[in-house]
Amino acid sequence: MNASLHGRCEAVRASLAAIGQEHVLRFAHDLPDDELQRFLQQLESLDLQRLPRLIAEVLAAGGKPAAGADQVAPCELIEAGDHAQHVERDAAARTAGEALLRQGRVAAFLVAGGQGTRLGYDGPKGRFPVGPITNRSLFAYHAQRVLATSRRYGRSAPLYVMTSQANHASSVAAFDEAGHFGLDPDQVFFLVQGMLPAVDRHGRLLLAEKGSLAMSPDGHGGSLVALARSGALDDMERRGVDEIFYFQVDNPLARVLDPVFIGHHALARAEMSSKVAPRRDEREKVGVVARIGGRVGVIEYSDLHPELAAARDGEGRLRHRAGNIAIHMLAVPFVRRLTRSGLELPVHRADKAVPCLDEHGRPVKPDRPNAVKLETFVFDALGFAERTVTQEVRREDEFAPVKNAEGEDSPATARAALAGQARRWMTAAGLAVPAGPAEVGPLFALDQDEFLANLTRSDYGPVFDRA
Repeated sequence: MNASLHGRCEAVRASLAAIGQEHVLRFAHDLPDDELQRFLQQLESLDLQRLPRLIAEVLAAGGKPAAGADQVAPCELIEAGDHAQHVERDAAARTAGEALLRQGRVAAFLVAGGQGTRLGYDGPKGRFPVGPITNRSLFAYHAQRVLATSRRYGRSAPLYVMTSQANHASSVAAFDEAGHFGLDPDQVFFLVQGMLPAVDRHGRLLLAEKGSLAMSPDGHGGSLVALARSGALDDMERRGVDEIFYFQVDNPLARVLDPVFIGHHALARAEMSSKVAPRRDEREKVGVVARIGGRVGVIEYSDLHPELAAARDGEGRLRHRAGNIAIHMLAVPFVRRLTRSGLELPVHRADKAVPCLDEHGRPVKPDRPNAVKLETFVFDALGFAERTVTQEVRREDEFAPVKNAEGEDSPATARAALAGQARRWMTAAGLAVPAGPAEVGPLFALDQDEFLANLTRSDYGPVFDRA
């Protein structure tokens, strides 16, 4: 180790010692100079002043009591419905949203940092095939909806795709291999989310290798900082974009760039808005959009007191039924304000099995949770918004997440939901409905009205597609 590198190493060691984390350098003497230099760069990139507080917060989060009635109240909803007042209300919102789309003022923001590990799939979740007949990938569904919307309104909507360090190269390759799914390459902007270190149950940083910390993506809450850090916000402003349609990769039913939602958000001059779907029951593992201490936010299902989770209103519906489906509108000036002011969203705890080194430098591959990952959630930004809108939608039309290999929220349930939507549209058109799967591609129709308008005599299913 040369003198310059030794001095730098000792300076980093002193900074780590000040927060009780100097143990991560215990193998520094084993490292070649180039590996040590990369390790020091990784350590120097950490916010060492903030890190102890983050670790203390996330360790304390494991035992917090469930939120009760004195803290949580239902939020005001734009309810889904077919009554005349609902139709008139949504028509006005659609007109406003379509105007913004025609003016090129709305961008799509796809959060796609996850891997398909839980699905038994080796690769980015966005590559996972989910089309009931075509095996269309999650990436294809989302990108084709952006393309179809761009064609419908005569203005190319930009698509920003947030990946992670683990899946960035393969995600970019997926778009390249598919010819960007018909989009102009200049229409697509890739950015990479940040990373946070994992710690053991005592708050000590873990090593993945002798010269590398065990790191993990910082959660979808890191997406806002990533937009600013990557230059995506600057790119939006150059394009004249002032509204962001945020959605996550695992939901193939996401109605990307939905003009009605965009319009409700715009008419309210909201800074951040949310779509919600009625929870299936009080046990569903989905966060609830509610008023928390007087501000709109999302409370995790595990943090909601069981009595509140099960409470019913006068019509027999769950009182706290507004299930978060991870679709938001964000005003660009709002994101800019938060990120310029040093945004610090709360950290959340995730107990995970994290491969690491033991104290002797031997690899450990646990088969059960041994570590705590630090994550931030984008919905925590709702508490900073002065105005917000919460729109209720029908889950059968807009929410079929792919999270688990089997059971609820699995590929099987997502394919069934996509096929069910296609069959409903076929029924509305008076077509014979197949007993097996059916599928409507986004380039054929984005909604039932467009499906009916686009049908020709040669269209009989069970697959409806367009190039």
